[in-house]
Amino acid sequence: MIRTGAEYRDSLKGTREVFIDGERVDDITTHPSFKPVVDIRARIYDMQHDPATADVMTVKGEDGDINAIGNALPHTQEDWWAKRRATDMVMEDVGGVVTRVGDETVGEMWSLYDGQDVLSEIDPQWAQNIEKHIFEVLKNDPFHVSANTDPKGDRSKKPQDQDPDMLLHVVGETDTGIVVRGAKYETAAAYANQAFTKPTIANWGNEAYSDYAVGFICDLDSPNMKFICRTGFAGRAPVEDYPLANRFDEVDTLVVFDNVVIPWENVLFYRHTKAATFIRATLHRYSAFAFVQRNLKVADMLIGAALHNARQTGLDKQQAVQEKLAELAIYRETINAHLTAAITLAEPSPAGLLMPNQSILMAGRVVACSQLYEAMNIARDLCGGQICVTPDFAAFEAPETKPWTDKFYTLNDEWQADDRRKLLAFARDLISSDYAGHRLAFQMFAQSPRFNQLQAVYRNFDWDGPLDFVKTSAGLSDRVLGDRAGKPARPVGDGAVTRWFERNGAKRAAE
Repeated sequence: MIRTGAEYRDSLKGTREVFIDGERVDDITTHPSFKPVVDIRARIYDMQHDPATADVMTVKGEDGDINAIGNALPHTQEDWWAKRRATDMVMEDVGGVVTRVGDETVGEMWSLYDGQDVLSEIDPQWAQNIEKHIFEVLKNDPFHVSANTDPKGDRSKKPQDQDPDMLLHVVGETDTGIVVRGAKYETAAAYANQAFTKPTIANWGNEAYSDYAVGFICDLDSPNMKFICRTGFAGRAPVEDYPLANRFDEVDTLVVFDNVVIPWENVLFYRHTKAATFIRATLHRYSAFAFVQRNLKVADMLIGAALHNARQTGLDKQQAVQEKLAELAIYRETINAHLTAAITLAEPSPAGLLMPNQSILMAGRVVACSQLYEAMNIARDLCGGQICVTPDFAAFEAPETKPWTDKFYTLNDEWQADDRRKLLAFARDLISSDYAGHRLAFQMFAQSPRFNQLQAVYRNFDWDGPLDFVKTSAGLSDRVLGDRAGKPARPVGDGAVTRWFERNGAKRAAE
């Protein structure tokens, strides 16, 4: 059953060892570095019960239970539109963008669901464990996150040729389960309930079986774990000066596994590099959608901050300013187009789910991430130099300085000094603060580095269409077939559109 915010907070009051700024945290739910984002996750849970938002945030399952829409497996296009509406509603309700709140990570489990045949070749129990956990997420509604990257160490060496703990690995087996040691970086792990923990991209060497090729569901309250967090942005400066950093910082954590026992029923694959390689190749098949949708909301924030500033100062009538605003709009609408097309041309998955069109979605992810820094720079240009030189909130309140800040920051009857200050503070925190730099780096790497994102495009693009078109247009001989030797001729046209019409054409014609 869907949880409440209070139930989520109660789930965090265990004995886990969380450290930040060199000190152990007594209560994650009240600590100033964690409380703002814990409150947001609690609000998301409460939105599932709030009569004003529950219809968008929940869905009735086949068994009649009410489930969180983010956790529900996608079978139709409408399922994806519903997920998209819910994510937008959350971001609009909390007034900002949060990336690691569960809906963007649970999809990685669905990729495993699609790979049950691969895992069954190794051990049929692994496939059963996957299905069990997917439906336990639906039933129990945990805050589910993802653990990918390790410290790695010297990447020119195999993990076996250096400190073996640089990559998480299995060090033993018991009747209860496997024993793992090492570390993972996990955003939000300190205040989440469980994590899908899996191997990073590794140099396996020639080994078909490896203790590093392991994936499992980790209960984050398990014994022998330590959570070493980076310094938070929340609480470092007044919220009036840094409104985003103080409300939306998602704390990243080095999670140390010091001989942690993982029960056998939580093991999803183990000692098989083929399974590990498959998972890495398909990991973001579903989760990339919610991740890219976050960038759409970031684009809205960039446009809103830049346009408000241009209208404040009367520059929105200038052609040069309008052209820069148009560039931001193009960035935003390009992301929107990829998301919309990925749903419209969605594809059946190997397990019978409906996955967003993979070529379009992965191309959209590259655009959203690789062009974000350019969009931020355009917004920085449009907001001008005052975002980096404006005095802090205290100067607008102190009796000796307030008359002067009121004088120089009041623009007209509509834009008084206080609103001008608020906009400049928001824009600074969005595009020019420490928090802004951190968010930029996070968005560019959170779902894997750029080279791996481009590899995902390469794996999913339909290369046959361009090859066939040029072969026919240039009059090349039948010897020039490449990978298409022995395959039937393809219909001319875009591969994704062709496949969509093959699946839906008769139905649409009848309508």
